[in-house]
Amino acid sequence: MEHRSARLTRDWRFPVVVLLPVILSLVGAAAGVLGFVLWSAQGVDAGALTRQTDLARHVIETELKRIPHDQESVTIWDDAIYNTKLAFNAAWIDTNLGTWMREYFGHDDVIVLDQDDQPIYAMSEGARADPGREAAALGDIRVLIANLRRLLTEGGADAYEKGNTPTAPNVAALRLVGGVPSLVSIAPIISDSGTIKQDPDTIFLHVSIVRLDVDYAQRLGEQYQIPDAGFDLYPDTSSGRDGLLPLTDSAGRFITFLQWTPVTPGRDLLMQTLPVIAGAFLIAGLVAALLVHQLWRKSHALEVGRADAEYRAAHDHLTGLPNRTTFEAILARTLAQRPSRDRRTSVLMLDLDRFKQVNDTLGHRAGDDLIQAVGQRLGEMLANGDTLARLGGDEFAIVHAHAPGLMAALGLSQRIVEAINKPFDIFGSEAFVGVSIGIATADLNEADAHELTRRADIALYEAKATGRNRAVVFEDSMNEFLQNRKTIEVELREALRRDDQLSVAFQPLFGRDGQIVGAEALARWVHPRLGQISPAHFIPVAEATGLISQLGAFVLRAACSMGAKWPGHTFAANISPVQLRDPTFTATVLDLLRTTGMQAQDLELEITEGILLEEASEATEALRLLRSTGIKIALDDFGTGYSSLNYLKRYPVDRIKIDRSFVSQLAPGSVSVAIVQAMVTLAHALKIEVTAEGVETHEQAEVLDALGCNIYQGFLFSAPVSPGNLEAVLRQPRSQVA
Repeated sequence: MEHRSARLTRDWRFPVVVLLPVILSLVGAAAGVLGFVLWSAQGVDAGALTRQTDLARHVIETELKRIPHDQESVTIWDDAIYNTKLAFNAAWIDTNLGTWMREYFGHDDVIVLDQDDQPIYAMSEGARADPGREAAALGDIRVLIANLRRLLTEGGADAYEKGNTPTAPNVAALRLVGGVPSLVSIAPIISDSGTIKQDPDTIFLHVSIVRLDVDYAQRLGEQYQIPDAGFDLYPDTSSGRDGLLPLTDSAGRFITFLQWTPVTPGRDLLMQTLPVIAGAFLIAGLVAALLVHQLWRKSHALEVGRADAEYRAAHDHLTGLPNRTTFEAILARTLAQRPSRDRRTSVLMLDLDRFKQVNDTLGHRAGDDLIQAVGQRLGEMLANGDTLARLGGDEFAIVHAHAPGLMAALGLSQRIVEAINKPFDIFGSEAFVGVSIGIATADLNEADAHELTRRADIALYEAKATGRNRAVVFEDSMNEFLQNRKTIEVELREALRRDDQLSVAFQPLFGRDGQIVGAEALARWVHPRLGQISPAHFIPVAEATGLISQLGAFVLRAACSMGAKWPGHTFAANISPVQLRDPTFTATVLDLLRTTGMQAQDLELEITEGILLEEASEATEALRLLRSTGIKIALDDFGTGYSSLNYLKRYPVDRIKIDRSFVSQLAPGSVSVAIVQAMVTLAHALKIEVTAEGVETHEQAEVLDALGCNIYQGFLFSAPVSPGNLEAVLRQPRSQVA
């Protein structure tokens, strides 16, 4: 082996001394140039997208003004009054008030209403239609009709005919008509000469409807130079059509998206620049290729013997430790030897705590170095005869021979926990991880390696579930615990199919003035046999089994239904990472807003820091799309994980919720006061509101008030209550609530 090592050192000296600096310089220069060009292109494209969004908003506003102007050409006309009100002439109406609007102005539907707001004529897509059949559409625009009638009653038509106002009264708005997003305009049929006097209550109305469909989008795109313009309830940005403008009605309810392919001058410039950059680095690339070729020749010349191949097959390539296959073989051989009366064999399953955060924060290379350092530190603690293996990822296993009893295995585990808790020096930075350990000891007659490993895995699961950074010895009751989880899963599936077990409670949210500003929706489960089941028991099971999407939709529906009844109040619901990774989640939320009528700005979705750390593209895209509609995003349990300023800058949120573990320790002079003050100051500097949860004492409330907290939640103010009790509180006068 020494000869092989010396040979490897000689063969790799040239690439390390010569090739590595060249490659690093080349890569550094290329990365710098490309980084600057990409940054510039992204900035230009971002500015262009902002201008295009403003243009799209202006286009919709212009179209809402154009339709009433189109109508004025036929509705302010003495002939229109004669042929509709004084002597009904269907052919004249069809030619002038119906098909004319379709053929010349592109209006899709026209309805003429009498003084009782009943349809006497209807046109749909250029053809005369049955007025009775078109009457169904009036239900969606009754409010607009009533608004115009009010304007007429107040003298709007008289003022126009007398020349006191420049425009005739009309009402135009975005609406869902028969479930189709549409531009709706209603205008009165009045005299152009002023010779025909009408009582305001008897004026006939002209209704024009322009559907936001494919043809209309194409016409807008051609007229206003909006590429690939379209209207879509569920926009798909995967094809590059990521220009989005959410359209809402006058009450703030979401209607649809105007979607288009943004003009990207920065990207176009980048594509023109890339060939130049490629040419500049071509010569350097050729040099690097020659060096790589030389390196390949030298590497290829190395003889890899049978011993090396066997070693790689049996050992982990990163740490050099035995891998899972070798570990299982060693354990099976050890158990087959049958322990003597004064010797026992235990299996220790180890899993690092917080390893993913270190990996995400410092990079995968740092994660690899950390795994190597952990393996080296563990190896220094083992006695002769023990075996340390890396099973994969951040999992390790130890076969430990010891005297009868658990003291030796527990003592080794405690030393491992203490050793791993010490900081690791990774690339000049200190990295902190912990370790959870599951222990299973073989009996005198135990010879099943698979069963012993399974027990150690169960004990490891228990160690992680009960706090991490500790060792747990397998007990038979842990098998029962897993069975209980299975029982909860089966019963939860049944509860989701029924409507008499699951419910939603609301814990009110209070502002600084003591007024209720909203509530958080919380799942509750009362089982007919098991009684009240804690969310701490069934929520993790739902997340692990995929039931959380169905359960979350149940809670979210209740929150939206309550929010529709009480606009202007914030109603929050917790969102699981599993839900956000579901590609249908965004559509589910938007459907609930539409079906319940809740305003998007009244809904708040609470996420955990774990979602930001995972950085899943579908999750971040879902958050971006939902937030663009006006839905608020809150970061729950703030302070318990890796609460990085970088995350708050990269993923904008509207609110942070300070975890109850900090609130419970608030008292004058407590270190938690300084921590919470820092959180509040950071949030307010980023224009983020702060909610404190778990407020249970007046002393905590006073400290939070002094620190500038915005919203309070906790048993001091109110426990979770039923929907009926919440509505009773919301109906009370503000003075009584305070």
